[in-house]
Amino acid sequence: MRQAGRFLPEYRALREQHGFLELCKTPALAAEVTLLPIRRFPVDAAILFADILLILEPMGVGLEFAQGDGPVIHRPVRSAADVDALARVPAAEGTPFVFETIRHAQALLAGEVPLVGFAGAPFTLASYAVEGGGSRNYAETKKLMYGDARTWHRLMERLTEATVEYLQAQVSAGVDALQLFDSWVGCLSPDDYRAYVLPHMRTLFEALASSGVPVVHFGTGTATLLELMREAGGDVIGLDWRVDLADAWARLGAGVAVQGNFDPVALLASPDEIRRRVQRILDQAGGRPGHIFNLGHGVLPETPPEHVAALVDAVHELSAVR
Repeated sequence: MRQAGRFLPEYRALREQHGFLELCKTPALAAEVTLLPIRRFPVDAAILFADILLILEPMGVGLEFAQGDGPVIHRPVRSAADVDALARVPAAEGTPFVFETIRHAQALLAGEVPLVGFAGAPFTLASYAVEGGGSRNYAETKKLMYGDARTWHRLMERLTEATVEYLQAQVSAGVDALQLFDSWVGCLSPDDYRAYVLPHMRTLFEALASSGVPVVHFGTGTATLLELMREAGGDVIGLDWRVDLADAWARLGAGVAVQGNFDPVALLASPDEIRRRVQRILDQAGGRPGHIFNLGHGVLPETPPEHVAALVDAVHELSAVR
């Protein structure tokens, strides 16, 4: 969960020399960033350094990462004509640097830990494309969904198709697992998820079923959507910090693993408090197989690296006690 993000001084040093997209598009550098947390902490997997929006750039939406403002889409997709204008570029041509980064990273890892690849889920990608960047209310997204459902579904079909191809190419390049980030889907009601998202997510997971690697299905603010996410698919359901892990797992039922769900802000607390919260999550998991301890979202930039170390050590120590 943003393992090698802005909280590591080594990463910040690289960013002083290179722009974000430059880092993403330079495989040797991106592979180096992928390994930064592995060299610092005894974590159990490496997470590919990339961004969920890289898949949108070849489509011609005008992606820019503005300094201090985050991602900006200069040509938002808000009409049928806009959807028609999206370029269809094979993943191997649109994002070749991602797959080269995977090969570089795997060579450096030399089997030490698995490498996790990822993509943004279609709804979150669509929302970025429609809104033109970040949003608080997703007004343009819902305006399109409610006002022109046909165009909305065509956009989702296009993004689902591209995401499947992108993730399958990551598997071919050598990742050991995949994660779908639906970071914005929590803005939807269950009825809206069922009507506007579920069919496309089901298509996506069915297409990935033959990939041969486990797939994590993660979203934030999804306390009301967990059963629908389970219905959509995924070997693992990722939980954010807003739900009780034991209750959520009971709702999801047998036959699915869960990932989560330490509050990233709690990493700003003392090591003793971090340890106490780790213990509580492990107690909720109850020693059942299929729990992947993780944050409920990404590491915050102001997080002290030594607190991340305390978290990892506590998870390993307290899990071993069981």
